[in-house]
Amino acid sequence: MSRLAAFAELGKPRLSALAVLAVLAGVFLGAASLPTAWLLLSTGTGTALVAAGGNALNMFLERDSDRFMQRTEGRPLPAGRLGSGEVLGFGLFTASVGVALLWWATNPLAAALCAAIFVSYVLVYTPMKRRSTLNTLVGAVPGALPPVVGYAASSGRVDERALVLFLILFLWQIPHFLAIAWGYREQYRAAGMQMLPVVDTGGRSTAVQMVLYCATLVLVSTMPSLPWVGLTGSLYTFAALALGAMFLIATVAAAIVRQPAAMRRCFLVSIVYLPLLFGVMVVDKILKTPTV
Repeated sequence: MSRLAAFAELGKPRLSALAVLAVLAGVFLGAASLPTAWLLLSTGTGTALVAAGGNALNMFLERDSDRFMQRTEGRPLPAGRLGSGEVLGFGLFTASVGVALLWWATNPLAAALCAAIFVSYVLVYTPMKRRSTLNTLVGAVPGALPPVVGYAASSGRVDERALVLFLILFLWQIPHFLAIAWGYREQYRAAGMQMLPVVDTGGRSTAVQMVLYCATLVLVSTMPSLPWVGLTGSLYTFAALALGAMFLIATVAAAIVRQPAAMRRCFLVSIVYLPLLFGVMVVDKILKTPTV
């Protein structure tokens, strides 16, 4: 594998792509009319750069523990394909360029929010994974900010609509990441990571949290259609309830049996759920947007 591919791997492209999709949805949802191609491109690119930088520094900080996990031992640092200095420099440079691009091309608020994601992900969430099972909740805060960044980029503010977007993504992450952690709990244990499924050997607390957060998500996901929010209409409401039912059924099933196959199904359903939810939200918002 070439060095260029190794640097690309530092950015965790699939994880970064999900963040960029959430940001672009936020751009559409915050805009008074259809956003320009330049706004979409600059916001998406800036966010992708910051996400890549944060993921690279996450790998830098976890370079020792990654050697103990089969799913991470092939990453550039533990595999010896890149040096620590290269990864550190790449992460800092890439994130700095991303924040600067957002500041220049959108507004200081969007840039500051993206910088906050970077700092909290790298300096708070990543070290906390080795110290407390609360790391999933803490990490869900920066993880829920991407649509708020997009919303701020197109509207120049953070209001109740942005808060609803934040809550949706925050709640989604708990069953999503607990399902992942359950499947890899032995590897996390070997690496010294304090994930909830690692210490919750019977899985009861993990199961309860997954169901509670998913059920709350189903309710909160209908809020964009409330009159005082006014982001979407009835099309989105029906879609949110249908998608929420699908996700909740998968989550309850995983919580009952607590087996790797059921947890993986829950994880896969969560991956389908989020893009579809935001996609319908954007389409409904566009249909409600008056043409000029």
